[in-house]
Amino acid sequence: MLSATASIHYAMAAMNALSDAHFRFRSIWISDIHLGTRGCNSELLLDFLRSTDSDYLYLVGDIVDIWRMRRSWFWRQAHNDVVQKLLRKARKGTRVIYVPGNHDENFRDFAGHRFGRVAVLPEAVHTCADGKRYLVLHGDKFDGVVKYAKWLAFVGDNAYNLALSLNLWFNVLRRRLGFPYWSLSAYLKHKVKNAVEYISSYEKAVVAEARRRGVDGVICGHIHSAEIRLCDNILYCNDGDWVESCTALVEHFDGSLEILRWAEMPHVIAMSHIESNLSASSL
Repeated sequence: MLSATASIHYAMAAMNALSDAHFRFRSIWISDIHLGTRGCNSELLLDFLRSTDSDYLYLVGDIVDIWRMRRSWFWRQAHNDVVQKLLRKARKGTRVIYVPGNHDENFRDFAGHRFGRVAVLPEAVHTCADGKRYLVLHGDKFDGVVKYAKWLAFVGDNAYNLALSLNLWFNVLRRRLGFPYWSLSAYLKHKVKNAVEYISSYEKAVVAEARRRGVDGVICGHIHSAEIRLCDNILYCNDGDWVESCTALVEHFDGSLEILRWAEMPHVIAMSHIESNLSASSL
C-alpha cells in the first residue's frame, strides 16, 4: 500500500503526464465563453487552449459577458489567463478572428480593427481545406427575443444565470465524489419543449441566411447547443459554449468538421478522478 504522501506524488505525476496531451487542427471555433461570470468554465477552457494548436482560431461571440459585468463584477485570475493565452496564440502566428456577439456587442464598434494581432470582424467567411465555404457569425440577430424584445432577453438572462449557479454547485459535488463534469443546466434546457422549439427555429433562420449568401454552410454560437447537422443541403454547425457543454468546433486538415466535447475527453475525465483521489488522500 502506498502512503498518503506517496499517493499524492504519484497522482501529481500522473496529472502532469495527462496534461501533456496535445492536438493540432487547421481551424478551431469557440464561442459563448462568458468571461466575467461565475458560470464560465475557465479552467477547462485553459486546458483546451493549452492542449490545442491551429492555423485559424475563431472567437464567435460572447467571449466577455459585458451584460453581466455591468450588474455585478466577477473576474478570476483564470479569466485573465484565458485572455493572455488567446493573445499569445495570436502573437505566435495563429490567425485569431473575433466576431463579437450580443453579450459583448460593444466590441462591434471596433469591427475592422486589430487588437494585439486579433482581427475584429462583424462576420467572416471561412474556406475549409476541401474548398467548402462557411459563413461565420455569432447568430444573435436571428434570435427573435434578442432582436425584438431585448428587455425580455435580460429577464431570461437572469433566470439562465440562476440555472448556471445551480450547475456550478452541482459539479462541485460531482467532482468531490470523483465524477467528471456534466451539465445539469444543459440537460434541463433540452428537456423543456419551448427550448427545443426555440433551437429548431433558430437553426432554420441561420440556415436560410447561409443559403441566401450562397455558401455551403454556417458556423455560429449564441444558443449554447453544439451541433453539426445537414439542413436542406446546408451544413449547420454550432460550436456550443464554455458555461454548459464546454465544446468547440474543429476543422481537420482534410476539411472535415467535428465537435469536441472537452469535458468528455479521456485525459480530462482521468484528471478529474485523480484530483478526487488527491482530495481524499489529503484528508
